[in-house]
Amino acid sequence: MARDIQITFDSADPAKLAAFWAEALGYQEQEPPRGFPTWEQALAAFGVPPERRNDASALLDPEGHGPRLFFQRVPEGKQAKNRVHLDVRAAPGLSGDARMAALETEAERLVALGATRSSRLEPAPPMVAGHIVMLDPEGNEFCLD
Repeated sequence: MARDIQITFDSADPAKLAAFWAEALGYQEQEPPRGFPTWEQALAAFGVPPERRNDASALLDPEGHGPRLFFQRVPEGKQAKNRVHLDVRAAPGLSGDARMAALETEAERLVALGATRSSRLEPAPPMVAGHIVMLDPEGNEFCLD
C-alpha cells in the first residue's frame, strides 16, 4: 500500500522559510482550523503564547498532488550538508542550452526570494542533464533540475 508523505524542515523561523517555499513551489499555507479566519486567532484561542506562535507552519499543494511540507522550529542551526534534498523540477522536457537557460531563469527568481546560488553542473550527455545547486534562506541545499 502506497503511503502519503510529509516533508519536514527543521527551521529557525518556520513562517519565513514556509513563505519562501510557498513562492518557490506554488504551494499555499494550510488553512486554519474551521471557525477561525486566521492562524493567529486560532492559536490565541488555543492558548498558545505569542512567543510560541511561530513554532510551526505547514504548506499544501493547491492541486492536492504534492506532499505536505511542514516547518518546525528547532533551537540548533544547520550543521552539515543535507543527506536528503529536494529537486525542484524547473525544466522538465528540456535539454541542452534551453534546459540550462530555464534553470538560470528559475535560479534568478529564487535568489530574489532569498535563496543563494551554490554551484552549477554543466550538461554531460548522455547521463548528466545539468543542474544548479541552491540554498534556501536557512542554508538547506536543493537542486534546480
